[in-house]
Amino acid sequence: MKMSQLSSDLDLHRIQVKNVTEVTVFILVGFTDNFKVQVFLFLLFLSIYLFTLIGNLGMVLLITRDSRLHNPMYYFLSVLSFLDACYSSVVTPKMLVNFLNENKAISYLGCIAQMFLSVTFGTTECFLLAAMAYDRYVAIYYPLLYSVSMSPRVYVSLILASYVGGIVHASIHTVATFSLSFCASNEIRHVFCDIPPLLAISCSDTHANQLLLFYFVGSIEVVTILIVLISYGFILLAILRMHSAEGRRKVFSTCGSHLTGVSTYHGTILFMYVRPTSSYSLDHDMIVSTFYTIVIPMLNPIIYSLRNKDVKEAKKRVFEKMGV
Repeated sequence: MKMSQLSSDLDLHRIQVKNVTEVTVFILVGFTDNFKVQVFLFLLFLSIYLFTLIGNLGMVLLITRDSRLHNPMYYFLSVLSFLDACYSSVVTPKMLVNFLNENKAISYLGCIAQMFLSVTFGTTECFLLAAMAYDRYVAIYYPLLYSVSMSPRVYVSLILASYVGGIVHASIHTVATFSLSFCASNEIRHVFCDIPPLLAISCSDTHANQLLLFYFVGSIEVVTILIVLISYGFILLAILRMHSAEGRRKVFSTCGSHLTGVSTYHGTILFMYVRPTSSYSLDHDMIVSTFYTIVIPMLNPIIYSLRNKDVKEAKKRVFEKMGV
């Protein structure tokens, strides 16, 4: 009797292990099952995606082609625009396909790649926004030393460090998340493979992962936001010392756009990841994460060009050459 019970327990364990190891696909449930709503969302997000690509890649091309924009501030902006185009491209094409396709599956490896790339680009953007704030501080507080303090060696190092930080952070969470077992369900209540919805469907103990998420994202947020706040504290002091109204206006126009971008991006990241697990709501989180992965990359070209005189003049020169 004991031997048969032991054999039954072993068979049950084998079935469970088999179920765990044979998870080869995930299902991205998405926003809704209503086909008419899905068609509307497809058209909406297709428009957003096209605008994102045109706006961001157009910004990269504009900065590359116009010699007047060949300085560290605009090199950072071109990298940010390239990042945003990549960030949106990791998530949006698959989401658009799923809106019009009954099969909403993504392979196990595809899910790993999507999560790794989205976390990489998202974290890199955090570090890059901090580097851009430091660049503005050096330019405004030490204008005479700017060309030396922000030499190609310095700004290229800051850009590379931002990418390395993003890759390391993504590697940690990707390894930690996909070391878990997924045996309860393979349905992800999301439009892409993000960390919280993956933790929600794991049948392993995710407490360590949740702590990892909270402390790593929290630390990156604290460090990058502090850099931005300290940089802009010194910028404010420099503005108060200025006697020229034109000088103040120019500083406000360049720094105001950056502050808008920083506050919008960091606000959504803090809401999404740095909070107690008990307050997670997958439906709300899906909307918030869609905002910072798809909508913010669309808004950034508008934010950084609307109040920027140099960019507006560069666009005007391009249109004049085109005869528009």
